[in-house]
Amino acid sequence: MIYLYDTTLRDGSQREGVSLTVEDKLRIIKALDVFGIPFIEAGYPASNSKDSELFRRLNSVQLNQARIVAFGSTCKKNVAAEADAGLAKLISCECHIANIVGKAHRGQVEAVLETTSRENLRMVKDSIGFLRAHDREVHFDAEHYFDGYDFDRNYAREVILAAAHAGAMLIVLCDTNGGSLPSKISSIVTDTRDFLDAQGFSNVSLGIHAHDDCGCAVANSIMAVDAGVTYVQGTINGYGERVGNADLTTLIPNLILKMGEEVVDRESLKTLTDVSHYVAAVFNDSLSPQHPYVGSAAFAHKGGMHGAAQERLQGAYEHIDPEIIGNHTHVVVSELAGRASLISKAREFDIDLKDDSLNAEAILSDIKQREHEGYSYELADGSLALLIERHVNLKSEYFQLESFRVIADKQADGGVMTEATIKIHVGDERFIATGEGNGPVNALDVALRKAITQFYPEVTTINLTDYKVRVLDESLGTDAVTRVLVQSSDGHNSWGTVGVSENIIEASWMALVDSIVYGLTIGAVRPAAIAKTDGSSCSYD
Repeated sequence: MIYLYDTTLRDGSQREGVSLTVEDKLRIIKALDVFGIPFIEAGYPASNSKDSELFRRLNSVQLNQARIVAFGSTCKKNVAAEADAGLAKLISCECHIANIVGKAHRGQVEAVLETTSRENLRMVKDSIGFLRAHDREVHFDAEHYFDGYDFDRNYAREVILAAAHAGAMLIVLCDTNGGSLPSKISSIVTDTRDFLDAQGFSNVSLGIHAHDDCGCAVANSIMAVDAGVTYVQGTINGYGERVGNADLTTLIPNLILKMGEEVVDRESLKTLTDVSHYVAAVFNDSLSPQHPYVGSAAFAHKGGMHGAAQERLQGAYEHIDPEIIGNHTHVVVSELAGRASLISKAREFDIDLKDDSLNAEAILSDIKQREHEGYSYELADGSLALLIERHVNLKSEYFQLESFRVIADKQADGGVMTEATIKIHVGDERFIATGEGNGPVNALDVALRKAITQFYPEVTTINLTDYKVRVLDESLGTDAVTRVLVQSSDGHNSWGTVGVSENIIEASWMALVDSIVYGLTIGAVRPAAIAKTDGSSCSYD
């Protein structure tokens, strides 16, 4: 068996800019437990009050199958294990498994710990012995093991041998600086396994802990498995210090689908993408669309030839069926797209263009012209759907703009008040609405909602979640064309819309209107029937 060993909450939380609350950590632990991770390193109880509280609360949390691990370090130099405060914390937190880290690099022992190689061996041996005497299962992280092996192979071996003699059940070989290449990992793991077996410790398991500083953490972990390790440490989405740790969302499907190692069951594997995005949300991280396996673009097809091939043969340009890991094929329509890509994309919007070649060609021509002008539909499915619907006469007119005006007042206290007034028509009725906001987009949004909410109350469920502006030709300075991308959500679905103009407010208005119209469209809302009036206008302040 190969066992997964998650350290997202300890090593992953050391990522720059991340600060997880106790509640955040509990949410992640429960998600990983349900997913099927057997070992979860919850934190370092001696390092901060949050982790101490976490372990107190975990004592009353019922998990399905995961085993919680408390992290710590060997006793301090010239301090008896029985008198070390950090080891005492590992006992008092009442966690049955303790994972302690100790240096396996003689140069670091002498320069960083400022002690002797012999004292370091004593620290490792006594710390593990102390924990075993208190009935703890002990795992030992051999820090800087691979670099230490290069520096002084015999001493690196002495360290892990001392850990094995003291009763460590698992020895994790750490590529702490993340600078090793797969060939080095393979040869050193093989030699280490042979060494422990020869010393009579074939019962002691080996693990791998890889950092990604040279981009090889996943590859190094796979090579370590091939060479004999049975525990693989990593973090969800590769979170961790500096550039991160081995990414479990890549390792897990590689181990199962490429190597036949059933580290979680296949039903759990179908939720991998959801788990990845859930943890990213808790970390307040925007997961890269290009993230292997779980990214939104991991199975995206933009090139026309690829789209056509996918249409003829599902998986023609996919190394696995994305549904196995809870992702899906995503067709990207752009100036590179062909007719097959467009037809496939339209099908996602429940529009059949297969037998509508004239419209398909007209839509492609329109898209290519618009992208020449600066539009981009790769992240704007909402605007793309409305464009296609407009060509096939499916787009409903929810309202029509007559005009809008935006005024920004700089006030004496330093604040800026923005006011937007819009004039629109809903059916045969004319409406004037004014809204105030912290900027022009917010003010326009407020004013538009005031005017249409009585006809389309569903608009209250639509919220803007992101707003991005890009200047398309920096050389033109403030005269440049700008592209505005808006992300929206109704709590169930999310979509992107785009607007392009030399005027940033106009570009924002275009993206804003598309976001609301598309939200109403997917909500199956139909334009309201507006009774004719005497032609007067209604105003909303």
